[in-house]
Amino acid sequence: MPIRFAPGLVLAAAAAAAALAVHRAIGDIPALPLCVAVGLVCGNLRLVPDAAGAGLRFAGGPVLKAGVVLLGFDLAFPDVLALGARALAVVVAVVALTYVGTIWIGRRLGVSENLTLLVAVGFSICGVSAIAAANSVIEAEEDEVTFAVALVTLCGTLAVFTLPTLRAPLGLDREAFGAWVGAGVHDVAQVVATSSTAGRVALATAIVVKLTRVTLLAPLVALLGLRRAPVRGRGRRSPLVPPFVLLFVAAIGLASIGVSLRTTHRIDDVRTFLLGMALFSLGTRALAGRLIRIGARPLVLGLVSWVLIATVAYGGVQLAWR
Repeated sequence: MPIRFAPGLVLAAAAAAAALAVHRAIGDIPALPLCVAVGLVCGNLRLVPDAAGAGLRFAGGPVLKAGVVLLGFDLAFPDVLALGARALAVVVAVVALTYVGTIWIGRRLGVSENLTLLVAVGFSICGVSAIAAANSVIEAEEDEVTFAVALVTLCGTLAVFTLPTLRAPLGLDREAFGAWVGAGVHDVAQVVATSSTAGRVALATAIVVKLTRVTLLAPLVALLGLRRAPVRGRGRRSPLVPPFVLLFVAAIGLASIGVSLRTTHRIDDVRTFLLGMALFSLGTRALAGRLIRIGARPLVLGLVSWVLIATVAYGGVQLAWR
């Protein structure tokens, strides 16, 4: 591993360890959302050194994916199949309605086509990962990609703190809340942070629903590629289905046939620690200055799309999980 990753990884590890220590001392404070909060404070108060950038990006990428893969050992294929045809149809409908609705809203607001497409894919599928995959065929301007990433980071971070407070008023049990979060929140890290506030049942349900959404990235990006039909002379395309999704499924498969790494509680600690590092990294990137530079119309587009997917997902939960 390159030495340039060390400062950021050490910082993220220290933050995750501190959050876990607070959680163990005060059980009512969930560890993963606390990691996001610490990241927000450090990032906006400029307490993160420039040398930590590479390591924090690594924490938000491979480290996050490793943590998600370990989540697979808590699940089994019967859990996935237990969603049923109605729930699977709801997930597809949430993605389709959010994508089409965001495109329509973006056009009415006068937001550029490429930025609107990136926001639509990012919000309907899986946030930053979807934006990166979509941009491999859209080839948007760098500023547009940055705006889209900032928007999903902003709205996903808002979800981490907002959705748990709505669980009781909306009358959602743990499973229904997890389904709502999995169907309506953007990045996997944000889904984990939000759903973990309601316990393991909510977290497991959210991850299954979320990963079902992620598998829809392949046909959507392929459709964009067919529409744009870009000619590339160099470079590599992003994989349509992220490899960590396949590893996650493989972990579920191993758990389904009785092969489990969970002989002790250590795997749970490792998983939470890795996810905590990733969520701290996520928080450090939600900078107030960057959000101000986004501009009013794209910001409105992101906020309305966030409300749209949360509303559609809630309606779907009422149909399939009640």
